[in-house]
Amino acid sequence: MEYDTRPESHQTAATGKKMHLMGWFVWWIFLILCMSACSSEVFKDGSQDVTCSQGLSDCTMKDEMSLSLANSETVDVVNVTPHFKLCCKDRAPCTLCMAIDLEMKINQETSKEQLEYSEEASNTKAASVKVCYTTMNTIPMCKKVEFTINPAALTQQTEAKISIVVTQPVGVTFSSHVMVYSYKSPHVLRNVVVPSLAEVCSQEMGGHLEECEVPKLSTVINIEANQVDLQSSDGNRSLPSMCVQYESNGRCKLLKRKSISLHSVTPCTCFEAWNDNAKGHRRSRICPFNKTDFFMRNVWQNVSVSLGQGQIHNGRPMLRWNLSAPCRLEGEVWPCCPLKGCKELQGFQQHLTNGTWRQNIMGHWERTGVFEDLNLQLPPCLMVKVRGRDSALGPYCNVAAGRWRWSLLIVGVMLLLALTVLMSYLLDFIKVGGNASVLLLSPPDVDDGVSKSMGKLSDLLRRHGFSVVTDIWSRNEQCEMGPIPWFYSQMMEANYDRVVLVLTPGALERAHKWVQQGRTKEEEGDHPHSAVFMAGLFRIYTNTQLQRTPERFILVMFDSDPCRKSRLPKPLLPKPLLGLPLFCLPSQNKALLKELTVGGAGGPPTGTKKCRHPRPKSEI
Repeated sequence: MEYDTRPESHQTAATGKKMHLMGWFVWWIFLILCMSACSSEVFKDGSQDVTCSQGLSDCTMKDEMSLSLANSETVDVVNVTPHFKLCCKDRAPCTLCMAIDLEMKINQETSKEQLEYSEEASNTKAASVKVCYTTMNTIPMCKKVEFTINPAALTQQTEAKISIVVTQPVGVTFSSHVMVYSYKSPHVLRNVVVPSLAEVCSQEMGGHLEECEVPKLSTVINIEANQVDLQSSDGNRSLPSMCVQYESNGRCKLLKRKSISLHSVTPCTCFEAWNDNAKGHRRSRICPFNKTDFFMRNVWQNVSVSLGQGQIHNGRPMLRWNLSAPCRLEGEVWPCCPLKGCKELQGFQQHLTNGTWRQNIMGHWERTGVFEDLNLQLPPCLMVKVRGRDSALGPYCNVAAGRWRWSLLIVGVMLLLALTVLMSYLLDFIKVGGNASVLLLSPPDVDDGVSKSMGKLSDLLRRHGFSVVTDIWSRNEQCEMGPIPWFYSQMMEANYDRVVLVLTPGALERAHKWVQQGRTKEEEGDHPHSAVFMAGLFRIYTNTQLQRTPERFILVMFDSDPCRKSRLPKPLLPKPLLGLPLFCLPSQNKALLKELTVGGAGGPPTGTKKCRHPRPKSEI
């Protein structure tokens, strides 16, 4: 919407002078009352700074003081029309420019009278016009345009036009409110709003503006690592500053890692990126994950509900409920009674809508509500039906007691955890071999020599106070349960501090073949001890695939079997066994006992040992 007050055609000269003196007071009032945006455009411009219409020549423009009392203008401005451009020259970044179109009225009779007194007695006369602009926070700035009028090219009472371009106008930025007016006639003015930076950057020419430059991200789903990797769309650039948010209007949490867990990704997960040293600090945002079943499952699995009982002001019972989820959900919630198969309580259904959610400190979205006049003699639960899911979620039955009870419970749990940690540290310092247990697993190609060496190893451990169970002397239990069930029952129930896996060249060769064939499950084997060995190898393999440290496994080889590099397969260990502690016995008996006593007594392995191969000093 534009405002334009034109002077009356029959105003007296005295009135015109009075309006000229009052103009400086009036235009501030117009700035407040008449602020509106005229049409504006943003495009590439390569034109000159000043352009005049037919009948005008020798047009030049210069800066002029806005407070100058001298008035040398010889024409009347009847209209001003400002708009904005992006001025782009060569390969330099574009800049903001303001273009102003002036419409002037030239009196032909006046021109002839002035022409008679012209010293050159030519058919031309000099003239000038001044236009000013200002913002709310700057003083007026003016441009004076001087030109020559050719009366012969003009008709009686004709109008002329001048267009000027002001490059980087002082105090004018994106989204600024600017007032443009004629210096001679301040009431001839226009108010215009500069396009916002977001509007400019969304247009084709925005890519040439330095303020529009923002980094862009791309995401790569890494199934093997169970994570989503963030990358710069420009492969030659390092990652910019980033943050992650849930919902496009949610709080954005600073992200310092280059990846996030795949299980935390939802359809409403968004990322923002920006350059700290860039002008304007504009950000790019991507929300790359669609509402697939996989990502929606991450939302449903992270829905949590808490319930609390209370009374409203008139003493009637009420049930408070609080639901949180990574994304805002649409659907319904209702209370139910678990003693009746969680049958729905009629008349208490409430709707979940997008507009009533708020974010908690964890970044999840919360929705709260109250059910009144419920029969709370029976513990109530809550069911949740989410739009897009066939079945309802729930029942959620964690009814909370009073707030003080929760506080006591939290304090008690924290004290219990603190005592547990303290006792664990004390046990680590005072625990000796007599309190530790070891599961000793034989290789698949066990023979009399290996069996004899394992017996001596078992005796050595028992003499140092360890409780030892060996698979080759538990055949009766394996026959009753099966080798693999027996192995897992030992791992689950006995809770061994360490599992010692005996290796031979034949065992290593079989492990290499198992890995090369891409096996992903246990093998029964041709003997019970073979099945137990393969079950142990599979247990180590699954832990490494899940990026977890294998559960306290130790590898040993016997020097007498013989433990020489020339007899071992190349490479020495298959991939699942790499990184596990390895000892050659009996030359490293003391190192093994130290590992079992210090590293194995409730603590992590002390590190991988390199298997040395000196001549055997003695039998075990």
